[in-house]
Amino acid sequence: MNMGKVLFNKYKKKAFFAGIFVLALATWSFKDDLFQISKNLDVFASVYKEVNINYVDDINSAKMIKTGVDAMLDGLDPYTEFVPESEIEDYKLHYVSTQYGGIGAGIFARNNKVYVSDVFEGFPAQKADVRAGDELVKINDVPLEGKNNDQVGLLLKGVKGASIKLLLKREGTAQPFEKTLVRDEIKQPNVSYYGMVDGNMGYIKLDKFLENSADEVTNALTSIKKNNPNGIILDLRSNGGGILMEAVKIVNLFVPKDVEIVSQIGKIKDKNFTYKTTGNPLEPNLPLVVLVNSHSASASEIVAGSLQDLDRAIIIGQRSYGKGLVQQTFNLPYNSLVKITIAKYYVPSGRCIQAIDYTHRRDDGTVLKVADSLIHEFKTKDGRSVYDGSGIYPDIFVGQERFANITQALVSKLLVFDYATHYRDTHPIPENIRSFTMSDADYADFVKFLADKNYSYNTGSEKLLADLKTEATKEKQFTEIQSEYDALKTRMEATKKNDLQLHKDEIKQVLENEIVSRYFFEKGRYETNFKYDKELAQAVKVMQDKELLASILKGEGSYKVIGKPVLAMASKKDKDTDDQ
Repeated sequence: MNMGKVLFNKYKKKAFFAGIFVLALATWSFKDDLFQISKNLDVFASVYKEVNINYVDDINSAKMIKTGVDAMLDGLDPYTEFVPESEIEDYKLHYVSTQYGGIGAGIFARNNKVYVSDVFEGFPAQKADVRAGDELVKINDVPLEGKNNDQVGLLLKGVKGASIKLLLKREGTAQPFEKTLVRDEIKQPNVSYYGMVDGNMGYIKLDKFLENSADEVTNALTSIKKNNPNGIILDLRSNGGGILMEAVKIVNLFVPKDVEIVSQIGKIKDKNFTYKTTGNPLEPNLPLVVLVNSHSASASEIVAGSLQDLDRAIIIGQRSYGKGLVQQTFNLPYNSLVKITIAKYYVPSGRCIQAIDYTHRRDDGTVLKVADSLIHEFKTKDGRSVYDGSGIYPDIFVGQERFANITQALVSKLLVFDYATHYRDTHPIPENIRSFTMSDADYADFVKFLADKNYSYNTGSEKLLADLKTEATKEKQFTEIQSEYDALKTRMEATKKNDLQLHKDEIKQVLENEIVSRYFFEKGRYETNFKYDKELAQAVKVMQDKELLASILKGEGSYKVIGKPVLAMASKKDKDTDDQ
C-alpha cells in the first residue's frame, strides 16, 4: 500500500473531524448567544409587566421603557441612542437636514416672557421687520407668557404657505403691534458664510456636515475662485460633524481621484469600508488652511486629519475633540430608530483619533482618555510624524483666549444683548461692517446703561480668597488672619470696580459683534469679527509666506513632529540618557 496515501487519508480524517468540532463549537456558541438574548428579553419583559401591573401609582409606560433603554445604552457611549417616534423630527433636524416650515427667527424665554434672539436674513421674519429683542406676546392669539422655548417653537413652526399672526412689543414703541407673516421653508445652510478676507484669501465657514454640505462648499469655492484667490481657508471650528460621505466629498475638492480618505473598521466585516475620492478636484493646487478647535469633531476631524495626513493642508488652531467613532441608524417598529456605534474610523496615515476609551472604564463607570503610553506614531504621506488617540493636533497651535469674568457676566446676563437692542433703535445703519468699531463715547454710554443693572460676578482671585476663608475656618485659624483677609477683600473690591475699563477692548469686541448682527444678521457677526480673529490672521500670514508654507508641509525642523505626547517625549529622553 502507498504510505503517502495512508498518511494523506489519516490527516484528511483529522482535518474533517477538526472541521466538525469547530463548526459544532460555533453552532453551540451561536445557540448560547440566542439563549442569552432570549433570556434577557424575557426577564426585561417580565419586570416591565410586573411593575406595570403592581406599582402603587399609575405609570407612564412609554416613558418607563425609554428610561430603561436609555440606561442600557448609556453604558456604551454617548453616541449610541434610542430615538422614539415622538422625537424623530427633532432628530432629523439635528442629524440629517435643518429644514422646516417657519418664520426664520430664534427665540428665548426670560422672566416668563418670550423674546426674539436672532433673525435669519432672507426669511419671513426679516422681511416683515421682526427684530432681535422684540418681545413675542401672542402667536395666533395664543398668549405666550409662561411658555417655554419648545412650546413656542411648536406654535411658530407649521406648513409652508400658512399665515401666522404675531403680537409684538418693542423698546421705544408705546403699544404692542401685530404682524402677519407667511411661513416659508426654513433651511439653515451648512455653509454659514463665505467670501474674501485679507491677503486676497478665500474663506469658507462650514458649520455642520448635513445633507448637501459638500454641494454648498463646492458652490462657495466656485464663487471664490472667480476672485483669483491666493489661498483657501476652510473654517471647521466648533463644527461637531455629521454625515461621513459629505466629509469625503469635501476632501475630494482638494485632492486627486482614487485617494484613500478614511476607513471604517468594526467587528462586522461587511460594514468595514474604505472611502476614496471619486472625482477630479476642483482646487488641487492653491495653498489650503483648515481651522479647528476643541469643538471640531467627527466629520470635521476626517477632513482635517486626511488633509493633514496627505500633506495637502496646514491645520491651525487647537487640538480637535477626538471623536473617531462611526454610527449607523437602524429602523425599529412604530417609527422609532436606534443609532449605534458600529466602527472606528482611520484617516490615511492609519491613525484613529478617538480620544476617550469607552470600553475600559473605571470601577465607578467614569471614562478615561487614551493613555499617552498607548499612543502610537504614524507617518503622513511625506513622512511627518502624527499620533493617534488624541484628536487632530494642529501644525500651528494658536491658544484660545478666555474672556474675563466680567465679560462673561455681561453676556450671560443678556446686558450685551439688551444694549445692542437699544443701540439699534437709536443709531443709523453703519456704513461699513468690517470697519465698524464702537467709539469711546459709545462705550461710555454702555457704562452708563449698566449703572442700574445687576451684573455681579466673582473673579478668580475672589474665589481663591473665599476658599482660603473656608479652609482657615475649618482649621480654626481664621480669627488670626481676619484683619489681613478683610483688608485684601476690600482692596480686591476696589480693583474690581475698574474691570469695565481694564477689559474694555474685549467687551467692545462682543458689543460690536452683537450690534452689527442687528443690522447685517449672521453675515455681520463674521465680518466685524474678522479683525479680532487670531487664527484667521495666522492662516493669512502662513499662506503669504511661501517658504514657511513649504517647510511646514515638508516637515522641516520643528514641523517634522506634530503633537507628540508629553509623556512619550519624556520617556524617550530617559531612554536616550540610559543609552549614553
